[in-house]
Amino acid sequence: MMRDLPSLNALRAFEAAARLESVSLAADELSVTHGAVSRQIKVLEEALGVALFVKEGRGIKLTLAGQRLRETCAEAFARLREVCGELRQGQADAPFVLACPGSLLARWFIPRLDRLNRELPTLRLQLSASEGELNPRSAGVSATLCFAEPPWPADMQVYPLAAERIGPVFSPAYARAAALTQAAPSAVLHEALLHTASRPQAWPCWVQQQGLPSADLQLGQGFEHLYYLLEAAAAGLGVAIAPELLVAEDVRAGRLLAPWGFVQTQAQLTLWVPARQADQRAQALAQWLAAELV
Repeated sequence: MMRDLPSLNALRAFEAAARLESVSLAADELSVTHGAVSRQIKVLEEALGVALFVKEGRGIKLTLAGQRLRETCAEAFARLREVCGELRQGQADAPFVLACPGSLLARWFIPRLDRLNRELPTLRLQLSASEGELNPRSAGVSATLCFAEPPWPADMQVYPLAAERIGPVFSPAYARAAALTQAAPSAVLHEALLHTASRPQAWPCWVQQQGLPSADLQLGQGFEHLYYLLEAAAAGLGVAIAPELLVAEDVRAGRLLAPWGFVQTQAQLTLWVPARQADQRAQALAQWLAAELV
């Protein structure tokens, strides 16, 4: 039981002083004062009821009890250092599991995956995609890449990467494409709009920013996931609302049209890392992603 053990700080101070045969050298190693080490040793002696050191000239000398404790502490701390080193190495060798929505993975992440692997070769990235609600606290997940709105929870290290921008898009093959490219934004109120259950606030958010009445929205075909919504828009089935990040290449190539541009929402593309398991690989990935989004 923990109460059967004396203070671990006191044991650490004793182990350093016993190994170095000097309170001053122990203080330097532990980055504390001479007095702090002396007090910890005194606490330990009082807890054990024995003297561990005696003065010898201007220095100190271990008693028989001190010698016995030094040997045990040396073995215990050496084993602790060994196991901690193994755990750190195990974490570095384990794959870094990144969860993200399938639409984000397919339309933005995978086209950059080869470059990421070249530039972060030690990351050993493993991808986990889902169009359902992502849980960044799931066991086995190292980090989660997703659009989210602040505030951020205290138990997560959240790296904000870029503001989300959304806008209406449609294919040149859509029946009313020619008319819409010449129309004002209010023209969408007369369309049967494609939408997705995973982003129910997207259309109301966009029309509100345009100063249009959201009550006049006419929602048409719905899709369970954003990926299917974007495929439907590309097939010419109607007007969809989409994050600019996921359709930018299609717009540049002319496969999708975005005549009214994109507006910023309160959400951001973020990398979520459980605070209890954050490591340097997460920070390196966050920096890489931020550079890609500039």
